[in-house]
Amino acid sequence: MPYEINDLQSSAAPDHPGADLPLANAGHSLHLWPYQSLPRTGFVWFIGITAALISLPLITLLGSPILWGLLPFLLLAIAGLWWALQRNYRDGDIIEHLTIRPDSMTLVRKGPHGKHAEWDANPYWVTPVLHPTGGPVPNYVTLRGGSREVELGAFLSEAERIALYGEVGEILRQIR
Repeated sequence: MPYEINDLQSSAAPDHPGADLPLANAGHSLHLWPYQSLPRTGFVWFIGITAALISLPLITLLGSPILWGLLPFLLLAIAGLWWALQRNYRDGDIIEHLTIRPDSMTLVRKGPHGKHAEWDANPYWVTPVLHPTGGPVPNYVTLRGGSREVELGAFLSEAERIALYGEVGEILRQIR
């Protein structure tokens, strides 16, 4: 799944009353990112194989003036694929980082094109909400609390959003 949950170490001093709390009460960190079906190494292979396959019919045209008429269009097709895949990587450059501690909860979203958003709330008042319908995607997950309601993992698949909803709900129950 394109998200991971990590336990945070307690940062309390040894003489602090909460220093001997179990790890579950120290907090949790959740990282979410969109799934990329074509990794960067696959991108290089795809462009290389596409260029090789497009070049095969040109072998029969070597020494012909028709080659020079077709070559710009074939190069334009490869450049278009390159640009489209690079644009897809840039648009999918989203990372959400949710930190849940007993006294605070922070969601930081770094979106494409340098967009940055941050949300803070008290976890005692936050509830995860699963919207089976009515959201931009089926089984839309939001966090309601603080001054507003924010989305969480809208770029995940439907099954991943359902699992995320259950895991975040369980973490919030443990923290409380």
